Amino acid sequence: MTARIADLAASHDRSGAFPAESLRIAHEAGLLTATLGQRYGGPGGGVEESARILHTLGRLDPSVALIAAMTLGAHARQAAQPHWPEALYARVVKESLARPVLVNHARVEPDLGSPARGGLPATRARRTADGWAVSGTKRFVTGAEGLDWFLVWATTDEPEPRVGTFLAPGDSPGIEVTGRWDQLGLRASGSHDVTFRDVEVAYEDVIGLGPYGPAAEQDNRAGASLHLPLAALYLGVARAAQESFHAFAHARVPANLGHPVACTERFRRTAGEIEVLLAGAEQLVFGGAARVDARDPAYSPEQALGARVLADRHGVRAVELAVRLLGNPGLARGNPLERHWRDIQCAPVHAPQEDVSLLAIGTKALSL
Repeated sequence: MTARIADLAASHDRSGAFPAESLRIAHEAGLLTATLGQRYGGPGGGVEESARILHTLGRLDPSVALIAAMTLGAHARQAAQPHWPEALYARVVKESLARPVLVNHARVEPDLGSPARGGLPATRARRTADGWAVSGTKRFVTGAEGLDWFLVWATTDEPEPRVGTFLAPGDSPGIEVTGRWDQLGLRASGSHDVTFRDVEVAYEDVIGLGPYGPAAEQDNRAGASLHLPLAALYLGVARAAQESFHAFAHARVPANLGHPVACTERFRRTAGEIEVLLAGAEQLVFGGAARVDARDPAYSPEQALGARVLADRHGVRAVELAVRLLGNPGLARGNPLERHWRDIQCAPVHAPQEDVSLLAIGTKALSL
């Protein structure tokens, strides 16, 4: 079933269209509900399973993988520590078993940027007679056009403001895509800017509503359950690039050589370096994910951050080596390697970015 996702990837990349058909296939294969908790009737997949799913989807179509990652992460967090309103989550589960139900956070803002660097949202939740009216603009909301639920990070307009995540149905009046995603890579991820204008949210449909202050800011050391699967996603992209590199090496037979370039020392050496980079990164990511699932007390949040930093570096470097060796053919639009090179550039962009991650790791290493 999932081979069809790879078949559709190139056309989605060219058009930037929302990959609805690919997500339907992923849902039918059980990939969008793999992390639904067992208490909710789901399979209860852990961090390692999420990483392996996203590695596979990343190899097929990383735009589909990134949209799926947000939904898988939301279910994983709920399974680990229930925090959604019980009745609402029960509804989400029921619908998710019948069709693709997509969930994602809306946190980044035009002025604030990524909350990974500190700061609190300008998006406001105004108290109404029946609940909340949420207004503000968010950036880089992956899957925006197809989301069933926006998890909107906002500040209340109360005399003593509180900060929380407001659960807004995707079909609510007042939700509008106001800035189109037009990036180098992951073109079909639909990570648009979204504006909320007095979007109604039920009074009880809020997560983590608490006092306004530093405690409400993002903890960059947390979230190994997302850091490691995201790293695996982009290693999947790098593996797809490796496949394209190998196919070229076997098919290309220069007239002055008389045999495939795969037989040359230059290609064999580069192939070896690429394999070492990717295999080592996969050991770090999948091994770390298994330790998280096993609740290994010796595996720290900083180790998960470090695994992602190294995996991103290795993935980007591996694809760069392949493109550089192929030269012009590697940059041709008709060569899948060109698309993989563009997609892998998105790996280091996700929060927390490398400098923030290294700061957290170094602070711990120096015991500050």
